Formats: sequence, structure tokens, C-alpha cells
Amino acid sequence: MTILETIVAHKRGEIAARMAATPLTALLERLPAALPPRDFRAALLDSASPGPRVIAEVKRRSPSKGALRPDLDPVELARIYEENGAAAISVLTDDRFFGGSLDDLHRVRASVSLPVLCKEFIIAPYQLYEARLAGADAVLLIAGILTREQLTSFREQAAQLGMASLIEVHNRAELDSALTSGAEIIGINNRDLHTFTVSLDTTRTLRASIPPGITTVSESGIMTADDRALMSSLAIDALLVGESLLTSADVAAATREISGLSAPRLEESLR
Repeated sequence: MTILETIVAHKRGEIAARMAATPLTALLERLPAALPPRDFRAALLDSASPGPRVIAEVKRRSPSKGALRPDLDPVELARIYEENGAAAISVLTDDRFFGGSLDDLHRVRASVSLPVLCKEFIIAPYQLYEARLAGADAVLLIAGILTREQLTSFREQAAQLGMASLIEVHNRAELDSALTSGAEIIGINNRDLHTFTVSLDTTRTLRASIPPGITTVSESGIMTADDRALMSSLAIDALLVGESLLTSADVAAATREISGLSAPRLEESLR
């Protein structure tokens, strides 16, 4: 099996176990206590700084690179991102392959003022309720593991829960499926989730086929200010950046650079 197939197969068993332990009815009872959602899409379109906005990622490891920052404090990292130009935070919540959790998401969401994306391999509606209860303002839906009907259904369900959907694609067939599903935010993943190889040409190839009015995000492989400039030239609205920030010796400086800022947001860091 490919890496993606292995992750999804494990996820099916993981979700079944969680549903047996905590039925959906129990989640529904707790839903009124969830934090009010923030506007994820608006944050990506905010013109506070020129060029693409940055969704900065919290994750400890990845299947392709291994440990990235295994001892990270999710709250401390998210606050650094917020103080240095990030428009939103992405939190990996998969435990087995990325070392994350819904608790990480909950803690981050309670500690920053930015919208938070639940980055997970969502294959069941149950996970949407879990994400909202943890405080997610948006969820990742991967076109490569969902049918067109599922994309539509999950996106609509997420919207009913007050969450935006970042629908991730890697090729033209997945993009067509995302567009048909009514996607308002499309993420072009430069990483092939079957092989984990990365090429920024994926964004260059697919961007022209995305109609006006849809918010576009380029994901994976964004490492430098030059990469940011390339994405700006392609009219990309936002960048999802993880590994280049997580492996930097100076996360604050790296976040400012990729966000297009020359200095931290002092008014936020002095709160």
C-alpha cells in the first residue's frame, strides 16, 4: 500500500474505536458548549499585508521526514506564529503518523485569536463533530480520499457546524471533483500523498483552472521568500507552511519572512 492508503486504512479502525467509546449522540449533546467559530476564509483574504497570507502549521513529525519538532509546545508555537504574521493556524490532529491530537487543536484554539484549521484525514462525518467540539474553525477535506458526493456532503455538514472547508487537490481530476462539490476554498497540495514527492509545478499547473471567486491555497514545499514571490505571481491567496517553519532555528524570523513582514506585529506581541 502507498503511504496514503496506509494512513486511511489505519484511520478507519481508529474512528470505529472512537465511535464505540463515544457515540455521536454524546458529541451532539456537547456541541452547544463549543467555542464560536471564527471566519477562516476572511482571514485568508485580509489585505493587511501584500501577497499571500500564511497558514502556519503545528505538527511534530511526518511520515516522509520523521521527527520535525517532537518536543514542541503547540500553544507556544502557535503564539509565535500569531505574533509574527500568520493569518491562521493549521494543527495536525492525527496521532499515529503525525504525533498530533484534538487536544493540541483545542489548546491552540483557546490560546490565539486566529482561525484554526483541523488538518486531518477526514473520512467520516463523525470527525467533523469532533473537530468542531475541539474548536476548529475549518477542516481539511482531501479530494484524493473522498468521492465527489462525500466532498459535497462533508462540506455542507461542516458549513452547518459553522466551519469552512479547505478542499485539497493534487491533480486535475481531483480539482474537477472539488469544483463540482461547490468548494469555496481550494488547496493545491504540491505533495503527492501517495509518494510524498513535492513539486511547486503542481500549483503552477492547476492554478489556471480555478475560476475567479474561489480562495486558493498552495500547500507543501513553500520554503523561501522566493517561493512566496512565485505564488504571489500566480495569484495564490494563501500558503500552508509547515516544515520550513518547524525546522527553522528561529521560527519567529522564518514566519516573518514567509509572511512578507520585516518585523513582528508588536501590538499583538505586547498584549
